[in-house]
Amino acid sequence: MAQNQWSEVDRYITDTLVKPDEALKSALKRSEDAGLPAISVSPSQGKLLMQLAMIRGAKRILEIGTLGGYSTIWLARGMTAGGKLITLEAEPRHAEVARRNLQAAGVAPVVEVIVGSALQTLPKLEKEGHGLFDLIFIDADKSTLPEYFTWSMKLSKAGSIIVIDNVVRKGEVLDASGRDASVVGVRRMNELIAAEPRACATTIQTVGAKGYDGFTLIVVK
Repeated sequence: MAQNQWSEVDRYITDTLVKPDEALKSALKRSEDAGLPAISVSPSQGKLLMQLAMIRGAKRILEIGTLGGYSTIWLARGMTAGGKLITLEAEPRHAEVARRNLQAAGVAPVVEVIVGSALQTLPKLEKEGHGLFDLIFIDADKSTLPEYFTWSMKLSKAGSIIVIDNVVRKGEVLDASGRDASVVGVRRMNELIAAEPRACATTIQTVGAKGYDGFTLIVVK
């Protein structure tokens, strides 16, 4: 009953306040047709990302984990005019679908999709002087979240916002003795965040069409 109710409330919120357009709907459809996993952010979460970019006045955005580009479109729409969004994707097939979606949504000119393992491409971004970013969204392999967080801090500045998705894991984050790589990654990341004096952080639990999870929000001091 709870999951059905969460999904119904999500639909109500989307129909009333979010109202995703045809470009966003088509992005999800192309991703589905291409066999990509159905793990994009929900419409309400996507709009939240857009709003955070607008609040921050973000001109430089980094996304770790592109998938089909659904969240990328939301982020790009919230970016300040003249800005640039760099999104990192490990799977070439996912990146190709994302490029088509970004083109169809009209945001391709302000987005660069970089293909390759983020742990290899992030050092290149630093070396090539692509930082510092106003907003960083992390939605990729959870086992390497500690490394993604460390790199995000290197590539951010005072006032930067970092958002990390899927960090509650249906409550499994409580299991300190668990061996699930994703849960271990989240817990290790939380330890790093807690020890980082520059990170002002909190985690918000969420329920909705995608079940029970949550995201971490960090403002860099």
